[in-house]
Amino acid sequence: MATSFWAGKAAKYSISVLVFLSLAVSGASAAEPRQARDELKAFPEAPAGQQRHVIFLPKRSDEDERRVGVIVGRTELVDCNRHTIGSQLEKRTVDGWGYDYYVVTGVGAVASTRMACPDNTKKKTFVRSSDEPLLRYNSRLPLVVFAPVDVEIRYRIWRAGRERTTD
Repeated sequence: MATSFWAGKAAKYSISVLVFLSLAVSGASAAEPRQARDELKAFPEAPAGQQRHVIFLPKRSDEDERRVGVIVGRTELVDCNRHTIGSQLEKRTVDGWGYDYYVVTGVGAVASTRMACPDNTKKKTFVRSSDEPLLRYNSRLPLVVFAPVDVEIRYRIWRAGRERTTD
């Protein structure tokens, strides 16, 4: 009889521990999206025909030596020529907050070199914009870019080399 009493207590205790752990784990994973949503409250929602792209940069000790290269492009069916699209990345500021965000404008048609392709085959590839600005690395705020829905936003992190003097 004493054995079943302790077995029952152990079962209740185990269930309580499992429930607590599952709530703790789900709370930890839910905290990140909530925090991300809180950081984005200051930024406008995407207007019709646009998509808001958000980049959260990890905290670094050498942020002044880094830049974020923003790559604007589209996946297109292209031939063997070199292709590019035109676009600009305009910097705008959130009224009342002073936070910067960026808007992709002037996305045009694909331009190419127009050389003859011997086999005339086409393939899908990411066609980049000729404008690839380097933006300040800042992990304290998300990097927000608005772009048309058919445009992809990619990025690279650049790190400066050592400083040199001129001759």
